[in-house]
Amino acid sequence: MKNSFLLLIFIVFISCNNSNKESMNTEIKEVSNTFLERVEPPNWWIDFKDSSLQLLVKETNIGSAKPTISYEGVSIQKVHQAKSKNYLFIDLQIDKNTKAGKFDIVFTFNDGTTKTHTYELKERQKSSEKYVGFNSTDAIYLITPDRFANADETNDINENLNEKIINRKDDYARHGGDIKGITNHIDYIADLGFTAVWPTPVLTNDMFRGSYHGYAMTDFYQVDPRFGTLAEYQELANELRKKDMKLIMDQVANHCGLEHWWMKDLPFNDWVNNQDYYEKNKENWNNQTVKVSNHRRTTNQDLYAAEADKSGNNEGWFVDTMPDLNQRNPFMAKYIIQNSIWWIETLGLGGIRQDTYPYPDKQFMSNWAGAIMNEYPNFSIVGEEWSYNPLLIGYWQKGAKNKDGYESNLTSTMDFAMQNNIVEAFSQHESYNSGLTKIYEGLANDFHYASPKDILIFPDNHDMSRIFTQLKGDVVNTKMALSYLLMLPRIPQIYYGTEILMNDFAKPGDHGLIRTDFPGGWKGDVVNAFTGEGLTDDQKEMQLFLKKVLNFRKNSKAIHEGKTLHFAPENGTYFLFRIKDDETIVHIINKNDKPISIDLNRFKEVKLKGKTLKNILTGENFTWNQTIQLTEKGSLILTTKL
Repeated sequence: MKNSFLLLIFIVFISCNNSNKESMNTEIKEVSNTFLERVEPPNWWIDFKDSSLQLLVKETNIGSAKPTISYEGVSIQKVHQAKSKNYLFIDLQIDKNTKAGKFDIVFTFNDGTTKTHTYELKERQKSSEKYVGFNSTDAIYLITPDRFANADETNDINENLNEKIINRKDDYARHGGDIKGITNHIDYIADLGFTAVWPTPVLTNDMFRGSYHGYAMTDFYQVDPRFGTLAEYQELANELRKKDMKLIMDQVANHCGLEHWWMKDLPFNDWVNNQDYYEKNKENWNNQTVKVSNHRRTTNQDLYAAEADKSGNNEGWFVDTMPDLNQRNPFMAKYIIQNSIWWIETLGLGGIRQDTYPYPDKQFMSNWAGAIMNEYPNFSIVGEEWSYNPLLIGYWQKGAKNKDGYESNLTSTMDFAMQNNIVEAFSQHESYNSGLTKIYEGLANDFHYASPKDILIFPDNHDMSRIFTQLKGDVVNTKMALSYLLMLPRIPQIYYGTEILMNDFAKPGDHGLIRTDFPGGWKGDVVNAFTGEGLTDDQKEMQLFLKKVLNFRKNSKAIHEGKTLHFAPENGTYFLFRIKDDETIVHIINKNDKPISIDLNRFKEVKLKGKTLKNILTGENFTWNQTIQLTEKGSLILTTKL
């Protein structure tokens, strides 16, 4: 009897112990199943034209696991193992009638253990056709977020990231500007007359120094916490939409930052270019120099280019801290395309600006832009081609009749050629081959472009000296340059601070100085450009000048889509006309310091004789008859819309 009692106690003990172990195991399993290291994209949507989705899964030893899904309309088509045992790539098919919702992906390992990840398919907020990109009706305000306005000082430093210094006296350190700083000043931007905002990248840039600019991304799905949160990024997009404005996202398909999380454990042998060299030397990387791009961008078009030079441009790292992504790897290619689409849907974007466009694999870039434009037929993408040769600029635009048959699918490219012409036009004395002839003949090159009005023009940007610096501090020349580009058949982009004559006189061309803090964006700033407090008379005048021209441009169909007509420069003057139905815009540039009388009979084909036009800057009326008296150097903008 005693032995039986002891046996009963033993059985109860074992039972309870096993029960506790099972309960404990269940708790451990629930904790481990809640978080895999990474599943990207982190979510997706139903009702895309392309019903495929490829998931990148990162987790210790996940390569040996078998994934299963039990959700109506979602099926696994193929599972790909990577070279690294810590990755899986899963091809999913999402049927047309699939409902939005959450489902589990169960990963079963060889030893029978499992891990579960819950994935979500969301309803799309609007159809693909309703994603309307930027176009010639827009004027874009380019911002370097770290240098615009600091609305939240609590996020200035993040102890989990490598660069932990805020120093506004150091042009290459972080200054603390953030996404909220842009959102808080949307009214200022809108009142100036801008209809779109392009911030330079705000994704995580966990580099040890120079992280403020954002172009060395270390996580393509995460907002840098020093700029804010994903919710604040979405709030910026939403607040812009309330003003009928667009958010343009700056993306980088060519490279990432050296501290990107996957550089510690690359999934394939060819995930980045020159990977063999990197793998052999990464432990002592500070003492190594990888093969950097030769920057020979013409190799993309050159009929005679050597393969060595082509690969030197496309496969070399942009700099030794920016690994060159290998878009010929199909998993990398899919990753980049899906990442772009994820951000379009997440933010409701009004466009993408793609950095360093001629450096990645050019067939991939065609596929990338093609995938986006196929899904969003009214969207816009502008590519950065830093070239002063219109042949190269035009090559990248959709519809170009390229000799090699290349179709880029890219709606817009950047007009560095005309930007350079504008600077030369207002820096040089007048002669037959200089001065205003530069912009006259520069505009004549539009015959080469598939769609001139969809090309992006700018006076300067975050990578070049401020226009006020380039024009040697001449306010009148700066006004003429800006008014001219705003009248062109183009999409204009203005860099923040141009409206208050920001400059880099102290060290022309210095990137850190070009990206100077916008006055008034920080507590304690003595000068506040948002309110006008402390601005000089010249700064206030330029601010008002741009405001008048931009707001006029906003409502002018003649500028947005009208016929362009210009007359060769004569006597230090240049006449440009934009014509649409009953609206004619006359833009007159006068470089003469002394009064001059112009015979208007030369322009009789425009058929303005006897008509009354209004000066958009002064509000005064002018009757177009025999002559016009130009009393001072500068630009004159007249309109038949009274």
